Amino acid sequence: MNQIDYARLDRDDPLAHKREIFELPNDTIYFDGNSLGALPKIVAQTVNETTREQWGNDLIKSWNQHDWVNLPTIVGAKIAHLIGAQSNEVICCDSISVNLFKVICAAINAVGSEKRRVILSTRDNFPTDLYMVQGVESFLGQQRCELKLVDEAELVDAVDERTVAVLATEVNFRTGRRLDLQQLSQAAHAQGALMIADLAHSAGVMPIQLSQWQVDYAVGCTYKYLNAGPGAPAFVYVSQRHHAKLKQPLQGWFGHLNPFAFEPEYQSAKGIRQMLVGTPPVISMQAVNAALECFNDVSLAQVRAKSMQLTHTFQQSLAAQDWSSDFELISPSHAEQRGSQLSYAHPNAYEICQALIERGVIADFRAPNYIRFGFAPLYNQFQEVERAIAILADIMSTEAYRDPRWQTRSTVT
Repeated sequence: MNQIDYARLDRDDPLAHKREIFELPNDTIYFDGNSLGALPKIVAQTVNETTREQWGNDLIKSWNQHDWVNLPTIVGAKIAHLIGAQSNEVICCDSISVNLFKVICAAINAVGSEKRRVILSTRDNFPTDLYMVQGVESFLGQQRCELKLVDEAELVDAVDERTVAVLATEVNFRTGRRLDLQQLSQAAHAQGALMIADLAHSAGVMPIQLSQWQVDYAVGCTYKYLNAGPGAPAFVYVSQRHHAKLKQPLQGWFGHLNPFAFEPEYQSAKGIRQMLVGTPPVISMQAVNAALECFNDVSLAQVRAKSMQLTHTFQQSLAAQDWSSDFELISPSHAEQRGSQLSYAHPNAYEICQALIERGVIADFRAPNYIRFGFAPLYNQFQEVERAIAILADIMSTEAYRDPRWQTRSTVT
C-alpha cells in the first residue's frame, strides 16, 4: 500500500478554510459530526445577539422588527437549497419525530384506503421512525395503517398495491449504507404509493435532489451536519404537487390561515405553512438560520468529494494496522455506497470508544457492538485521521480499553 501523505491532502483541500469558522478544542479530534455538529462561531454570536439585543432590548417587538414570525419559512428556504427542493416546499419546525407523524398521516390521507394501508420500511431503520409508524398504527388501527418491515435489499421489490408509502432513511444510522432514493421513489410511484425520506444523516454532507428524484415527503434534522446545536428544530419537505390536497392532523395556531385572527374554527394555511403547529422556538431557530451561513460559499459536490476521501483514508489507514482484523467493517467498502461515516464491529466497541474519548478522539458507540466514526468535511482534517489511528493503535496494543472504568456504560453512548 502506498504511503498516505496526510499533510499534502490537507494542503490540497479546497474546504480547508472552513475549519476556521468553527469553535473546536485544540486537544480534540472530533469524529462525531454525524451525531452532533461542531459549533459555528456565527451561531454563538447570533444566539447572543438574539437574547441580549433582540429579546433583551426589543422584547415582543422583535416578532415584527426582527422577523421572528417568519423564521420557519426563511430557514426552510435556506435548507431547500441544500436538498434540491423549491423554497416553498420546506419549512423548519418541531422535531423529526413530530414531522414524521405529520407526513405519515398526510400520506395515508392522500392515497390510503382499506386495501392500501401499509407503510413499508426497513428493519434497521432508525428506531424513532419505526416508533412513529407504530404510534399511528395504534392510533388509527391496522385497518388504516400497518407497518411492514423488510431488509434493505428487499425494499424495492416489496412495494405492492397495498403500500401507502415507502419510508426510508437515505443513510443508515448504524452502517452508513446509502439507499437510492430515486430508485425507491420510482418503485413506489409505479405501484401508486408515495415516498417518505429521512435525511438525518445526509442533509448537509451530500448532494440531494428531492424534486428531481420525485420524493413526495422528507424530514431531517439540523443538529448533525447542519451544525445548528443540540435539539435544534428539524425540517419537513412536502413536494408542491401535494400542496393543494395536503392535510395533516396537528392543527396548531401557527398552521392556521390567519393565526392572529384567533378564530375558533381551524382554517388551514396554504402550502407548506400548514405543517407548522405551535410558536416557533426563536432562539434555536436563529441558531439554525446562522448555522446555514456556513454553506454560503460551499459546493455540496466538494463536500461529498472530501467526505468520500476522508472515509477512504481512514479505512485505508486502519486496514494497514496489524490489529485491523479485530475490527469488522460493517459499512459498505466503497465510499460512494455510504454516507460520511464508517462503522466497525468489535466485541469491545464500547470500551474502545471510551478509551478513545479519554485521549481526545471523539467517536460514538451504537448497540450492540459498533463503533462509529463520523466525518464532517467542513472541519475535519486528514492529519486528524493520522493522529486518531495512531492513538487507536496505542489503545489496541496496550489493551487500555480493558480499564475497569469502561465496564459501566453511560446513559448516552
